[in-house]
Amino acid sequence: MVPTLRDQDVVVFRTGDRAAPGDVVLVRWEQRPGQLSVKRAVRRDAGGWHVEGDNGFGSTDSRDLGPAQVLGVVRWRLWPSPGRVR
Repeated sequence: MVPTLRDQDVVVFRTGDRAAPGDVVLVRWEQRPGQLSVKRAVRRDAGGWHVEGDNGFGSTDSRDLGPAQVLGVVRWRLWPSPGRVR
C-alpha cells in the first residue's frame, strides 16, 4: 500500500463499517484464507469487493486473486505517523 501505508505501520480498522470505493480496507481472499491484506476498495463485485494496492507494480490483489471479502475499514494509522488514513 505504499505510499499510503508501509510495512510495520500500526493501523486501526473498524469492523461493521460499510466500505465505500476509495476506502482502505482489511481483506481476505477465498484462495488464501489464512492471509489478511490491506488494500484499497475499488468497486463491489458479485463475489465481494474488487480491491487493489496503491502500488500497481508491486501488489497482489483482485487483479490476480479475484473478489475479496472485506473484514473492516482502516481508519487511522497509530504509528509511526499518527493520522487518518485516506
